[in-house]
Amino acid sequence: MTAEHYFSAEPTAPAQRGEIEFSAAGRDYRLTVASGVFSAGRLDPGTAVLLRKGDLPTATTTGVFLDLGCGYGPIAAVLATESPRATVWAVDVNSRARELTAENAESLGLGNLEVAEPDEVPGDVVFDQIWSNPPTHVGKAELRALMERWLPRLAVDGVAWLVINRHLGGDSLHAWLVELGWEVERVASQKGFRVLKVTRKTG
Repeated sequence: MTAEHYFSAEPTAPAQRGEIEFSAAGRDYRLTVASGVFSAGRLDPGTAVLLRKGDLPTATTTGVFLDLGCGYGPIAAVLATESPRATVWAVDVNSRARELTAENAESLGLGNLEVAEPDEVPGDVVFDQIWSNPPTHVGKAELRALMERWLPRLAVDGVAWLVINRHLGGDSLHAWLVELGWEVERVASQKGFRVLKVTRKTG
């Protein structure tokens, strides 16, 4: 059996479907998952740390959010549920991931969640919040290209929340973002993961 990366655009292996359950912000979630998608067997530990340590929006929060590399949609589902007045874009190169995210959004009744492949997001969309457990296994160059593509679309007063495995370049990514001129704060370090808060420098 050939190994297939979760960041393949079109997974070819048959989708072995299942469900996972997790809690975030005091709510319980049950999402459909499938093989060929990132962390299909459980909520990824990095995602769990991000949802626990990041400053999640609330029911009064408005704006446009991005879940970059959404997988089957756990982060997008939480953002859209917590902030029904916001619009959440869930973006992934993996077609199976997008299908699952759309399916999960429908089952949760989330009409404020837009699922798209990267090139489908209109170029004039600016994000008030970006949330991401980015695919570190694609390599440093690809990861940095991902950041260089999407972080500039952050609103002037926007914030990006990233979770990175410390052993897979979390600290080097932090330093690199600072070199690019971003304000970066490490807000948490838990279970080998760094949670980074990225904003534009003021002044």
